[in-house]
Amino acid sequence: MNQENLAVTRELIEFIRKSPTAFQAVDTISAMLEEDGFIRLSEGGEWRLKPGGRYYLTRNLSSVAAFRIPEKADSFMIAASHTDSPTFKLKNNCEDEACGKYLRLNTECYGSSLFSTWFDRPLSLAGRVVLKDGGRFTAKSVSIDRDLLLIPSVAVHFNRQANDGMKIDPSVDTVPLFSAPEEKGSLRKIVAESAGASEEQLAGMDLYLYNRTPGSIWGADHEFFSAPRIDNLMCAFGTLKGFLSAEKGRAVQVYAAFDNEETGSGSKQGAGSTLLRDTLERIAESLGKDLRRMLASSFMLSADNGHARHPNHPELSDAENAPYMNEGVVIKTNAAQKYTTDGLSAALFTEICRRADVPVQQFANRSDLAGGSTLGGISNTKVPLNTVDIGLAQLAMHSSYETAGCADAAYLIRAAQEFYRSTLETSEDGAYMLL
Repeated sequence: MNQENLAVTRELIEFIRKSPTAFQAVDTISAMLEEDGFIRLSEGGEWRLKPGGRYYLTRNLSSVAAFRIPEKADSFMIAASHTDSPTFKLKNNCEDEACGKYLRLNTECYGSSLFSTWFDRPLSLAGRVVLKDGGRFTAKSVSIDRDLLLIPSVAVHFNRQANDGMKIDPSVDTVPLFSAPEEKGSLRKIVAESAGASEEQLAGMDLYLYNRTPGSIWGADHEFFSAPRIDNLMCAFGTLKGFLSAEKGRAVQVYAAFDNEETGSGSKQGAGSTLLRDTLERIAESLGKDLRRMLASSFMLSADNGHARHPNHPELSDAENAPYMNEGVVIKTNAAQKYTTDGLSAALFTEICRRADVPVQQFANRSDLAGGSTLGGISNTKVPLNTVDIGLAQLAMHSSYETAGCADAAYLIRAAQEFYRSTLETSEDGAYMLL
């Protein structure tokens, strides 16, 4: 594996380490944007946008949209990904005594996780808190940066069928052990201290479990890496790096990363919300343009990782449409419209990758196996755009510790750079020019 790819992978692993939940992911992304000169906007404030300006905004502190305005623009080039990953969320009254000797933390599932991968790993909590000061309430991201929790397995001596297939009950089996023999209430103290606040100020919490196992590069030629939350921080990182390093184009360049994709995107900050449309409308208004006309010549990448062919179970993949790690960006298609890709958007993106010298792979599910969906189609119900669903090939999707290839983040960065410098023009439905 060449040194450039390894350097990009190490940077990605560090990005993941800083981003245990969607809230910290947005903090990390925001810091990178501000370092590059982007100005933060408020949805509740007046926007005074200028040609040549660079701006960004957040919603709920867990979704972010950034854009760069050229001197003259008639369209948008948008890359969208998501900031959240499957995990477990703490319930409001979460401290639970067990056996009179332990304290556990009651959780519920967030997204569709591979439960077994959460056992016997160092875990902690991150998310956000709400602090109260008189009549003022302030949301603040918080991460407890130490090994705090663990979900213990049941010994095989007590469950002789453990290796024959075990049904995991999330209301029993995945409840993390927190303390012994502390009394109830100790969690609030730890959370408040991490937030730099007093317990009295702590008015609300949105806290999630996260896996603290460090990311690692491995393989005979250092060709693989493993880390938590590769789905979908790998795409959030790759499209962001491409966005920040792209040449100026003739279209408004937009980067978006939404929360709540893993639970269906149906929130005020998800891809099913008005966030993207609100942002594009305000940009169009500032340019004195008709948004509908701009959208007709716009293009979006919906970037969310895809399934690599599994070395132990190749039969689970479609024989002719199964990608491999380290072999390029994946175009995802589905006849039932779980993905937005069609012949036109696939052709346009394939040409972009050809210009960037980035290999392209295809993914489709086996026809007798139902697949997942992602944010592209949901977003398109609010903002109709030519859109292609893409991703990078990985193993163990929705595990607490996933695996991907060390060459692929660099491929996505190059593809995103070429995407952002490109412009799409249309004279009629079905006729396009990629400039």
